[in-house]
Amino acid sequence: MSTLARSGPWAVVGASGMLGRDLVDLLASRGIEVTALGRTDLDLTDAGASQRALVGAAVVVNCAAWTAVDDAESREAEAFAVNATGAANLARAARVAGARFVHVSTDYVFDGEATEPYAEDAPVAPRSAYGRTKAAGERAVRAEAPDHLIVRTAWLYGAHGGCFPKTMARLAAERDRLTVVDDQVGQPTWARDLADLIVRLVEAGAPSGTYHGTSSGRTSWFGFARRIVAATGHRTIVEPTTSEAFPRPAPRPACSVLGHDALHAVGVEPIGDWAERWDVAAPEVLAPLSPRAG
Repeated sequence: MSTLARSGPWAVVGASGMLGRDLVDLLASRGIEVTALGRTDLDLTDAGASQRALVGAAVVVNCAAWTAVDDAESREAEAFAVNATGAANLARAARVAGARFVHVSTDYVFDGEATEPYAEDAPVAPRSAYGRTKAAGERAVRAEAPDHLIVRTAWLYGAHGGCFPKTMARLAAERDRLTVVDDQVGQPTWARDLADLIVRLVEAGAPSGTYHGTSSGRTSWFGFARRIVAATGHRTIVEPTTSEAFPRPAPRPACSVLGHDALHAVGVEPIGDWAERWDVAAPEVLAPLSPRAG
């Protein structure tokens, strides 16, 4: 039996989302007791409800977030309630329960203008409402839960819910030609790999602090789109374009590449190269959409 199972039960908040579902499935497959708390099970903006829900947990993972980046520009207070106030409530409840708190954050806390991978201790400078609310959530977690792991991720995709690969696959089935931005770079990251990394961090007893949970390597959205279309079997032509061709309410980071020095420092292996991991993930992620997958 896993040492995690002996350490006590886990609670996963945001369990109905892409990452939450993969994490719950992974824990259950390893025989670890887990309470799955979706949006209908817990209002994380309710401090009292959060404390009651987490009684008895040994590890609490917050996968819940307001992730509608553009909507947050006009609804920042609502995003703040989930990403900052909700994070604070859960962190406080985890501390009261004596649980280790794992909080999932984002590359959007940075300015997106770096030319090298962002270090875990690089200054945060969010340029969007979403980024501001997530940065506030990180500060709240550090203040409320001394025993915490903040795990930033980026360019997340998975089998559950919407994501960039599914969008590209649908468009490839409908069109002969696609244009995709080539001036934003990042690390496409499979939700299942991130779930595995979270478990490995907890199992390793990693010191409290901030870690980066992204694949290794880097590519652009255009580069990723080409790999996705190839995996679908469609002959759609993918052409590069610039961010100016797709104006959005919220600014997108030009650089979402995160460094992994903190993982190396504690002896935890980062997630592998994004392209190799995509080749493994593609059949599952694209199963309902691709003639080659399944």
